[in-house]
Amino acid sequence: MNFTELISGYDWDSIQSRIYAKAAGDVERALSRDKRSVEDFMALVSPAAQAYLEPMAALSRKYTQLRFGNTIQFYIPLYLTNSCMNHCVYCGFNHNNDIRRIILSEEQILREVEAIKSIGDFQHILLVTGENPRDAGAGYIENAIRLVKPHFSSISIEVQPLKEAEYQQLSKAGMNAVYCYQETYRKANYKRYHPKGMKSKFDWRLDGFERMGKAGVHKIGLGVLIGLEDWRTDVAFMAMHLRYLQKTYWQTKYSISFPRMRPHEGGDFHANVVMSDKELAQLIFACRIFDHDVEITLSTRENKAFRDNMTGLGITSLSAGSKTDPGGYAVYRSELEQFAINDNRSPNEVLSSVKEQGYEVVWKDWDLRLQ
Repeated sequence: MNFTELISGYDWDSIQSRIYAKAAGDVERALSRDKRSVEDFMALVSPAAQAYLEPMAALSRKYTQLRFGNTIQFYIPLYLTNSCMNHCVYCGFNHNNDIRRIILSEEQILREVEAIKSIGDFQHILLVTGENPRDAGAGYIENAIRLVKPHFSSISIEVQPLKEAEYQQLSKAGMNAVYCYQETYRKANYKRYHPKGMKSKFDWRLDGFERMGKAGVHKIGLGVLIGLEDWRTDVAFMAMHLRYLQKTYWQTKYSISFPRMRPHEGGDFHANVVMSDKELAQLIFACRIFDHDVEITLSTRENKAFRDNMTGLGITSLSAGSKTDPGGYAVYRSELEQFAINDNRSPNEVLSSVKEQGYEVVWKDWDLRLQ
C-alpha cells in the first residue's frame, strides 16, 4: 500500500479534532519521551503546546546541536523559467497571469551562474522551474544540470513531478536532491487551489514521492504551503508522510519546509489561514523534536528578524540573496517574481549575522559534507 492509498483511510476532520483536543498532559508526555510518534507530533503542534514554547525551544536547540553542530547550510535558488501550464491561485507563475514568460537559454544559465558565484561561495544550488513539461521538461532540466555541475558540488531541483525513469536520468546527470511540495494534503479542497494543469491531479503529485524513492533519489524534500488549510492538520499529514517515506525508502535522506504564502503578481487570492511568527516557531520546534535528523529549511519568504532568531533553534538550511524570477541575478533583473521575498539582505549580510551568533556557515549540501 502506497501513501496515497494509506491516507485515504484517514479523515481530515477527525485528525483535526484529535489535534485540537490535545491537553497539557499530552504535550508533557511528548516532551518527556526519547522517541516521538505522529500522535506526539500532533500534541506538539496543538494549541495546548503554545504554553510550552520555552522547553520546546530548548529541546530543539539541543537536538539541532547534537546532530548538526553550530553550523548553518547556505544554498541559493536559480530560477530557469517562469513558464507554467498550471493555474495555481496563489502563484505568480499562474498560466493566466499576463507576465512575460522566459525560459533561460544555455548562455543565459551560465551568465546567471557567473553572477551567483560572484556574490557568495555557494556550492549548493537549487534549480527551479515553472511546470511546463513541453518546453522545459526532463531533457531541458538534464541539460541545465550538466551546465551548472562544474560550478557546484551539489545540485537540487524543484520542478514538476516526473516519471521514475526521469528521476533516474537526472540523478545520473548529477542531481542530488528533489524538492516537491504537496501544498496541502486536504484532497477534498485541493482543486480549489489547483483548478487546471497537471498540478490539479492530487494523486499524481503525491505519488511522485514514491517515484523519487523507487528511483533512488539521494534526498527528498517535502512540505506544505501555509495559508491554504488549517496548518496544524496539514503538517500532521506531512509528518505521517515523512514517517512512511523513511520506513519505505530508508536509504534516502529527507528535508522539510513549510513556506508561508507571500504576495504574488496577478492574483487576488489571499491566505485562508494566517500563521503568526510564534506559531511558525512552534512548528519548527515540533519538527526538530519529532525528528532529530531531518533537515529543516527556512527561505527568504521569512523576514530578517525571524530568520536570525531561529538560527540554531531547529533550522539547518537558509537561502540567501535569492531571486525568484528567471534571469534575476544577471540576465533580466526584472519583476517576474513567483512571489515577493521578505529578506532582501545580501549573502554577506546573512553570513555576518549567522557568524555573529557563533555559527559556522556550510556552503555545501549537508549530506555531502557529512559523508
